[in-house]
Amino acid sequence: MESILMPILIAVTLLWAFSFSLIGVYLAGQVDAWFSVLMRVALATVVFLPFLKLREIEAKIALKLMVCGALQLGIMYGFYYQSFLYLSVPEVLLFTVMTPLYVTLINDMLDKRFNIGFAVSALVAILGAVAIRYQGIDEGFIKGLLIVQGANICFAAGQVGYKRVIAKERPDLSQRTVFGWFFIGALAVVIPCYLALGNPDKLPTTTLQWGILTYLGIVASGLGYFAWNRGATMVNVGTLAVANNLLIPAGIIVNVVFWNRDADIVRLVIGGSIILLALWLNDKFNQRLATAKAANAS
Repeated sequence: MESILMPILIAVTLLWAFSFSLIGVYLAGQVDAWFSVLMRVALATVVFLPFLKLREIEAKIALKLMVCGALQLGIMYGFYYQSFLYLSVPEVLLFTVMTPLYVTLINDMLDKRFNIGFAVSALVAILGAVAIRYQGIDEGFIKGLLIVQGANICFAAGQVGYKRVIAKERPDLSQRTVFGWFFIGALAVVIPCYLALGNPDKLPTTTLQWGILTYLGIVASGLGYFAWNRGATMVNVGTLAVANNLLIPAGIIVNVVFWNRDADIVRLVIGGSIILLALWLNDKFNQRLATAKAANAS
């Protein structure tokens, strides 16, 4: 099953790879960050509202899905968009290297255990991302780094939470009919944040900016997060952790090819290769765990 669903995560990774550059090049510093977040989440919510079946799940499960959405989208986007004010696109990508570790640690913490296989695969993936170096980090380095880590933690917590809610509460759910709750939770965070912190004088001024926001809302957020979280519910946490870091080389490649950013291609290839090695190691650990469980069962 995982060999079938991993391409779903890879496809969404490629989709999201364009988002970093679109935000960094056309929106950051030009359009109010909170308005960008609001429009993106609102459009994604509109996509899934027609599928929402209010009687499909209990209120407590709907609330849990809303909390996942509030973390993974609402609060995460708040950190994420602000980071582009201090960092370049490659730097934002590079500083997301901790996400797989947060995915692994949060899941293990909730299970009150430590799985060495998940930890090793996540750490190797991080080493692969760190191998992709960029020079000329400005004085906003520390602040930008901390802001990105806030986004990473929220993104990791949201997807781990969603995976656990579906698996433990209602694995029989048709996720399309309940995913609207995920976006409603994000919207509940974003609306008051925009009203309190947004700048109405910095709205989009060009057709291109409106078009990018529409694409980010409907495609990257709406369809992208549904596909990603659905895939996340059907793979193990180690694979999910590694998939998170595949976004880094993909995003940098897009940035280099389409927007001519300077990059060390050799380091990019080395880092991407190490990340793929992490995926291979994760599969090996899973095979060993499966063999051990089968042996104990017999």
